[in-house]
Amino acid sequence: MSQLHGNADSGPEPNAPLTAQESSLALLLNQVACNGNGAVPPASLVEINIAADGGKDFDDVSLVDGFNLLVSVATQGGTGDCQTSTCPANVNAVCPAELQVKGSDGSVIACKSTCTAFNEPQYCCTGAYNTLATCPSTNYSKIFEDQCPQAYSYAYDDQNSTFTCSGGPNYAITFCP
Repeated sequence: MSQLHGNADSGPEPNAPLTAQESSLALLLNQVACNGNGAVPPASLVEINIAADGGKDFDDVSLVDGFNLLVSVATQGGTGDCQTSTCPANVNAVCPAELQVKGSDGSVIACKSTCTAFNEPQYCCTGAYNTLATCPSTNYSKIFEDQCPQAYSYAYDDQNSTFTCSGGPNYAITFCP
């Protein structure tokens, strides 16, 4: 699994769109990690599982670790049901106070996941809550889902959030689309 995430160095004015100038990138490819192993939450993620020999790749935009930037991943080439996955809305604009991360100027620069904010099994889908049946969506995850319906909003949000493409496509990943 490869992950790409953006990191906002400074946040926008409240309710303002994020700009590409507000982001810096880090790239993790298979076993080779640059500047660490994963993003520090909260972080909007692009996850890509690239299959060998032109098999079926899986890709998604994930807000399971929280939100900090708008992001999309689009396949270029490939065969099958190759679609663009995106989180086009600024979740920070509707982030509940208890999940907000604020910049030095007081503006909301990121929105924590409930797992990061509360560290409770029912929000992290761990322990007795580690199945789809025992870890349903919450009012918090629905906020993320409403803003970015194609993105994972919590651990078991597979039905409308995982995309596939075969034939060795390229991927165009855009922060702040």
